[in-house]
Amino acid sequence: MQLPRWSIVVPVKTLIRAKTRLAGAAGPYRADLAVAVASDTVSAALTCALVARVVVVTADPVPAERLAALGAHVVDDPDTGLNAALRVGAAEAVRLAPGDAVGALQADLPALRPQELERVLAAALDFDESFVPDATEVGTTFYGVRPGVAFQPRFGGESRARHLSGGAKELTLEGIPSVRRDVDTIEDLRQAQALGLGPATTKITPHILRP
Repeated sequence: MQLPRWSIVVPVKTLIRAKTRLAGAAGPYRADLAVAVASDTVSAALTCALVARVVVVTADPVPAERLAALGAHVVDDPDTGLNAALRVGAAEAVRLAPGDAVGALQADLPALRPQELERVLAAALDFDESFVPDATEVGTTFYGVRPGVAFQPRFGGESRARHLSGGAKELTLEGIPSVRRDVDTIEDLRQAQALGLGPATTKITPHILRP
């Protein structure tokens, strides 16, 4: 039996706001790093067998152009918060393919492996709402709903607890480290590098992770 396909919504901040916690380490390469990380995240998602499309939500023309060139469907961010942006992207995803499941994926997963994302998406189809916690088990890297289920993301801060209290099923799967390894700090980037970075982030990383 063929599993349903997914529309994946990826929110991308304007570059002036992106990766501010890495500003000290990244210096003049901070914006380039943010675009590279988002590019590797989107590229990996588009390569995943269960993903039909990636909808990027952004107000910045630079990542918009880069990610559209990779094959993403780009919509404008109303700039009223992360979850509002995700809902805009989800609405567009449902308009494009009302019969597909809809998932939200953080844009800062530079080591994302398509096979690990496929494992998550397959498991998520067993539940109306589900999510994957980040590596610290405080935040969230993925949230998804089955076709026809209301899309109610609760990202930001201690989002793991909010997703749990909202009734979403926590997916505790083995073997998905790349789905959980988001990058906010220099140590996060080192840990993502140990997993294996995507090509865009690999290219920019030597300017940031110096020996």
